[in-house]
Amino acid sequence: MTHAEAAARAEFLRTELHRHNRLYYLEARPVISDKDFDLLLRELQGIEIQFPDLLTADSPTQRVGGAPIEGFTQIRHTVPMMSLDNTYSEEDLAAFFARLQKGLGREKIDCVIEPKVDGVAITIRYENGVLKYGATRGDGQTGDDVTVNLKTIKSLPLRLPKEGPQTFEVRGEVFMSKAVFNKLNQEREEAGEQLFANPRNTTTGALKQLDSKITAKRPLDLVFYGIADATGIEVQSQADMYALLDHAGLRKADHIWRADNAADLIAAIRDLDVKRKSLPYETDGAVIKVNRFADQRHLGVTSKAPRWAIAYKYAPEQAETTILAIDIQVGRTGALTPVARLEPVLVSGSTVSNATLHNYEEIERKDIRIGDRVIIEKAGEIIPAVVSVKTEKRTGAERSVVPPTHCPICGTGVHRDEEQVVIRCLNSHCPEVVKRRIEHFVSRGAMDISGLGESVVAQLVEIKLVKDVADLYTLNELLLARLERVGTKSIDNYLKAVEASKKQDPYRLIFGLGILHVGAGGARKLLEHFGSIDAIAVATVEELTQCPDIGSIVAPSIHAWFHEEENIALIERLRLAGLNFIQNVVEAASDKLAGTSWVITGTLSEDRETIADTIRANGGKVSSGVSGKTTYLLAGNDAGSKLDKATKLGVKVLAEPEFRAMLA
Repeated sequence: MTHAEAAARAEFLRTELHRHNRLYYLEARPVISDKDFDLLLRELQGIEIQFPDLLTADSPTQRVGGAPIEGFTQIRHTVPMMSLDNTYSEEDLAAFFARLQKGLGREKIDCVIEPKVDGVAITIRYENGVLKYGATRGDGQTGDDVTVNLKTIKSLPLRLPKEGPQTFEVRGEVFMSKAVFNKLNQEREEAGEQLFANPRNTTTGALKQLDSKITAKRPLDLVFYGIADATGIEVQSQADMYALLDHAGLRKADHIWRADNAADLIAAIRDLDVKRKSLPYETDGAVIKVNRFADQRHLGVTSKAPRWAIAYKYAPEQAETTILAIDIQVGRTGALTPVARLEPVLVSGSTVSNATLHNYEEIERKDIRIGDRVIIEKAGEIIPAVVSVKTEKRTGAERSVVPPTHCPICGTGVHRDEEQVVIRCLNSHCPEVVKRRIEHFVSRGAMDISGLGESVVAQLVEIKLVKDVADLYTLNELLLARLERVGTKSIDNYLKAVEASKKQDPYRLIFGLGILHVGAGGARKLLEHFGSIDAIAVATVEELTQCPDIGSIVAPSIHAWFHEEENIALIERLRLAGLNFIQNVVEAASDKLAGTSWVITGTLSEDRETIADTIRANGGKVSSGVSGKTTYLLAGNDAGSKLDKATKLGVKVLAEPEFRAMLA
């Protein structure tokens, strides 16, 4: 094949593959089999390997990128990405419509209503018909360049139809479908790994991966709802925009309503509430927009949100079911947590059979009994909560819940603390406590030893290969070969992860040991203050309380832990295993942040500990909670209650680009 022949064939294959992608993902009417599609794709890959200069950015072979990137670059939005004001009642929605009538001076206002997809806001720009970049919302002015990860989404065209718009920037929502999310969690459960919490958080995590191959293993999709730029094309309304999206091969919402009065508007959101349960993606509300762009411009925007649009949020979905039994879960600290086993019921698109009851004080306060009819609520988490009891439906056969006097696993007598909120098993050798402690020790926030899911840990404890965390460092290939369903590659990966964990910062080891009341932040403070684990071990209670954030409850807990013979022996075995006991001194990069106190929240380009290290290296201090003493709140995507508190206290809020600029 000559170069000219290869170029012609590659162009034909790219066009065909783009066409088939559109037919399959957007129009749901494929005309060739998956096998035939793969044959065309492999032929194109072969040509691009033989003639590298023929590889184009919009080639269907570029759905998954190459080497992982080092970090996300920033893209400044051509048009700011604003958020929407929220409303939670039909009365407020009617008031919103009244404001539209007053602002436009007429009774009937043409509006569109579409589902509010619970995903991650995105902007995508095409130039000369080819995908140029995609970016997250960020702070509304600047977002992260996530183009390589967006290219893994098979429903996203890498090239627009020639007869459509060629310079085109669209706004949308990246999401993980319910089906994909459930499949991923099923696979993780079978592998003994921690389940993902909800589709939205999983989408955020997948989109912010530095390795697009990982993103590709967590299939995402997207839906578009707005235009930032459509050069050379006349678009007068949201309705025109929907037609333009169809023409460009970009997916829009599955259902769209029209209303020109408050009554029809409310009827539309009620109808959407019924239909959204059958949608392939999670929704948490409806978005209402004025249809005509001229009206939108007339109404204008505030500093934060447009006046011509609003998000109506539905209340968390509830369901009624029966408590069949109340089981007890044993945690790593020995805490006994009651869990309700329910008659299976459908909530938020998934069947629920468990609900958290938090503690026995909660059971007593709500007067929850076995056999009760109860209302459960699922607001984005895997395990819902019992909201209330339908006492009027009691028959007299219900049974009261008696707090346990002995651990259900090992039979040891339990201890109730002074507040009588937590009941604990005090047996450090209780098999369930050992399992939970090991799971915590190897977790990402602690020693980060990959390859040890729940099922593997359970086997290690059950066949007595591991009795405490120090035993993890005595395992070898021969011992691990005794485990069921664990191959040689998994064993090799595990042994490498164990070896790498020996170099972890010692605060991770302190956190991983699971000392009561000591979290990751407290562990870091201890190492910063004392410099080594050995110094912490010999410190008095009074000396421990001199450490920032270590108060009168935490200090005695730390002191008691390090003075138990069993723990003294454990520490010595970890030392002999070669773990790091001395805090690495972070060299000062500058004093640009000297005298400032920071709190970090939301999703940023690096993990929080890395950014915290950067702040400390430049003279600043990092705290876990916002207070009047906080100088700055560094807020990434999806900032929550800390952002609200900072706003109320008048704490200055910075987006990541502003933070980076301070250090430049």
